[in-house]
Order: sequence, then C-alpha cells, then structure tokens
Amino acid sequence: MDIITTIIYIILFIVMMIFVFSIGMLRKYMPKKEIILVLIVAFLIGSIGGAFFLEPIYQEMPSVVSTLERSMPNNEETLYLDLSTSNDLNKLKDDLSSTEGFKSYEEESIAITLWTFSDVEKDYFEEIVGNIDSGYKNYTVNASTGKITIELEDNYSALQALKSFSDWYKLVYGETLSYAQVQSVLVIDASCLDKFEQVLLNHGVVASKMEGPIHDSINSTNSSMVSSTNFVLITGAIGVVVAIIGIYFDSVVVYHRRLKKFLETKRKR
Repeated sequence: MDIITTIIYIILFIVMMIFVFSIGMLRKYMPKKEIILVLIVAFLIGSIGGAFFLEPIYQEMPSVVSTLERSMPNNEETLYLDLSTSNDLNKLKDDLSSTEGFKSYEEESIAITLWTFSDVEKDYFEEIVGNIDSGYKNYTVNASTGKITIELEDNYSALQALKSFSDWYKLVYGETLSYAQVQSVLVIDASCLDKFEQVLLNHGVVASKMEGPIHDSINSTNSSMVSSTNFVLITGAIGVVVAIIGIYFDSVVVYHRRLKKFLETKRKR
C-alpha cells in the first residue's frame, strides 16, 4: 500500500471518529436510555472503519518493518538455497557475485541419491566415500533412502565434488552420475535483498530459508500482531471511547471553566 492511500485511509477513519464524537455530544438532546444505542452505533462505526481503513494498514506492518530494516547500514541477510546440478551453478554464482550487495556464496554440501542400501552396502559406502576426494569434509550415508550427503571443504565446488564421485562410481559400477542436490549459503547486504531474490528467480530458485534482521523483524512483528478479528474489535472499542468522550465533553468543559474561575478568584484573594 502506497503512502498516499495510507494517509487517505487514516483521514477517513479520523472523520468517522469525529462523526462518532459529534453523536456523543448530542447526548443532552436525547433520553438517557438512548445512550446505550449511541455506544452501540459508535462500536459499529469504529469496527467498520477499522475493518475497511485501518486493518489493511495494520496488515502491512511486517512489510513496513522489513523496509526499515533494509535501510539500516551494515545489515546482512543469509539465504539458504536448495539447488541441483541441473541448474547452471557457475552462471548462478557469477550472476550473484556481480550483483550489488554481494558478500559471499558457499556451496556447503551435495546429496547424491542412489538406491536403498543393504547393511553391507552401507558399511562399504561409509568406508570408501571419505577416500574418494580430499575436498570431502564429512559425509553421511542413509541406507533407507539411499542418500549420501557430502559436506564440502571451504571454496570447493559442488560440480567438482560430483565429478569426483561420478568418476569413482563409473570405475566401480560402470555408470556415470550427473545429478546431485546442492545446499548453498548466500550472504548479502540486507538492503539489496530484492535484487538477489530477482536474480535467484531468474534461475528458477527460491531461498528455502532466510536468517538476518529482516527475517527476524518480520517474524517478531507477526508474532506480536493480534488477529484481524481482534483488531476490528479494538477499533470498535476506540469508537466507544470516542463516543463516551463526546457524551461527557460538555460536562468536562463546564467543570474546567468552574475550576479555572475558582482558581482565579482564590488567587485574587
């Protein structure tokens, strides 16, 4: 929602509250039993105004907070990417590194799915995988899913890791492997998040997880926000309060004048 629309909505709600206030000030011209009706009308007007004018603005609060966080200097956002070797990983890395706000990009691990392993096969892979490539930092073998997950040394390419494994696999099993899942971590300047999301989208990639001040602020704001129904009830209550102020406004003014006159008289004495 743009700023002009937001201002218009707020002004319209204020106009509705002025109307409620005016209704309250008519109390002296109506029977006392009608005061309940005035409060009911005030609640309905406040609820309707809140639902149509304030609630859309309220729902934009996480976006507003995230925008403020993006404008803060030196904020970093970390994006976790689930990729595959079917993506052009080199082109993706080049595009990311050439985008303003780039901090770092690291391919942390690859996951290769084969077949469901027997206990003997599981023991074999657990013994042999670590000897295939010195770029493998750590690895796990899941027998039930047939997945071998390999953590990579710093600055080691996922494509290099897959090629090493594929060369070994061809030597042992006579077949090549060309596909693996890749887990990568991208660190960027938070103010440039939109640019990087667009670059990723151009490659058909969406971050699976985000960490940083923007993500934290959105989560914090969402957790502190009341539901739409409760928000509308609150604006209805505001309408009732405004009506009560209108009902007793004349009495307060009269009391204030009397008090002021009394203090002035006392001061003269």
